[in-house]
Amino acid sequence: MNKVILCGRLTADPELRQTQSGVSCCRFNIAVDRKFANKQTGERETDFVSCQAWRQTADFVSRYFTKGKTIIVEGS
Repeated sequence: MNKVILCGRLTADPELRQTQSGVSCCRFNIAVDRKFANKQTGERETDFVSCQAWRQTADFVSRYFTKGKTIIVEGS
């Protein structure tokens, strides 16, 4: 798998849950503006990306990030 780095803003507060075995899992969506405008309309478009973090990263995201905050995500 290829690694991807995205910079965007959270569309809602992250949702922290725990598995039955107690492992933290955090789900969140980010809005990422495209670097280039649409050739036909001239407007910049936005992609919405679903993300999931586990364990300590999940706890960190749920504690320090809220809707509208800028976040950089690296993953595959």
